[in-house]
Amino acid sequence: MKKGQEIVGKVIDIKFPNQGIVVTDDGSKVIVKNSLPGQTVRARVNKIRHGKAEAALLEVVEKSEKECGESCPHFGNCGGCTFISLTYEEELKLKEKLVKELLTPVLSTQNSEYVWDAINSSPVEYEYRNKMEFTFGDEYMGGPLALGMHKRGSFYDIVNVSECKIIDGDYRKILTSTRDFFDKEGIPFYHRLRHTGYLRHLLVRKAAKTGEIMVAIVTSTQLDYDMSGYVDMLKALPLDGEIVSILHTFNDSQADMVKSDKTVVLYGRDYINEKVLGLDFRITEFSFFQTNTHSAEVLYSVARKFIQECDGSGSMPAPDVLFDLYSGTGTIAQLMAPSAKKVIGVEIIEEAVVAARENAAKNNLDNCEFIAGDVLKVLDDIEEKPDMIILDPPRDGIHPKALTKIVAYGVQYILYISCKPTSLARDLEYFIGNGYEAKRVTCVDQFPWTGHVETVCLLSKK
Repeated sequence: MKKGQEIVGKVIDIKFPNQGIVVTDDGSKVIVKNSLPGQTVRARVNKIRHGKAEAALLEVVEKSEKECGESCPHFGNCGGCTFISLTYEEELKLKEKLVKELLTPVLSTQNSEYVWDAINSSPVEYEYRNKMEFTFGDEYMGGPLALGMHKRGSFYDIVNVSECKIIDGDYRKILTSTRDFFDKEGIPFYHRLRHTGYLRHLLVRKAAKTGEIMVAIVTSTQLDYDMSGYVDMLKALPLDGEIVSILHTFNDSQADMVKSDKTVVLYGRDYINEKVLGLDFRITEFSFFQTNTHSAEVLYSVARKFIQECDGSGSMPAPDVLFDLYSGTGTIAQLMAPSAKKVIGVEIIEEAVVAARENAAKNNLDNCEFIAGDVLKVLDDIEEKPDMIILDPPRDGIHPKALTKIVAYGVQYILYISCKPTSLARDLEYFIGNGYEAKRVTCVDQFPWTGHVETVCLLSKK
């Protein structure tokens, strides 16, 4: 087998998160991303390393018999969803299987029993996203203005996703109206290769419980454009929710990401309000907040349940000091606050920390303290010692030096909430090798139809 060769074969298995294992007629095995078990696919070999071949999917020659779910007109072209052609039941089975395959080899090294609870489904399968970041561009070089998601496998091409299944009607109206408005105005998009142009991203947040909507248009500073017409257009849209915040964010960074050099409020305020398990939360443009509010309530309920049952009595052991590391807007910290004397949250995004403090005051919680900074550095400056630690790190997991400091506290219980099981597997290996053992594990599906899934693991010191 050589690079550039086309192959046809059947997908016999899949590895996390979306790596199909294809067997060809001559018995060769090739990794083909974005394929599903049972499919017959045609692919082109684009990489061979360490004797393993990887190929890019060209065509699904024959669908899997399990592909009987409601699909999407953008599926296969848009890079967002992976499993939307399956039934939700099949997707849940597949996700749980993939996570178990990653974690079981690590968990088997602890030489003690643990409980694996069945995966928790999302209460909402479609139209669940409470935040989306869309990109301006063109669907092909020199084509008309596009606004949507990156085309699968492409850094430059953008797919208009006006019928996306994981966002609701308000998102679709805002998305389509924004693209049409700027297309009519003849405003150029920002070319990621040449670093010229104006329109970069559209960020939309909608609170699932309150219906409040934030729209942030992200541009370079290469034009001096009056956004008043755009604001008037947005305000006139017939929506189920209510736009309470319209922002103009300026970003001249060459990196293709949503960030702010300066943000101006064009209408309303710079935040929206949301409710989770009876508590109120203020969410700003760059605040970390779980993307599926309905499933977030399941996730936090599972976390609370694990902690309450961790000593076998069915009641939380009421720590004097609880650390919530990588705390975002302080959601977990505040949900656990009634069961602890003091909760200290640490989060690197300062804007999120400000929101967390405001949220705690709004919820009348006076035993929460939130610190802005990198967990690795902040832990050296906190005088209090924790009795329990909750970890909810970013996708890359926990910095090795931070892991050392966390283990050094010697707390009896650590609750690890992970959005990437490969990172969790790596970090669990360190915890188990340093005197901890997993007591209980489960998955929570926060992102139906995508390759992502949350995993919750309760660790106890031996």
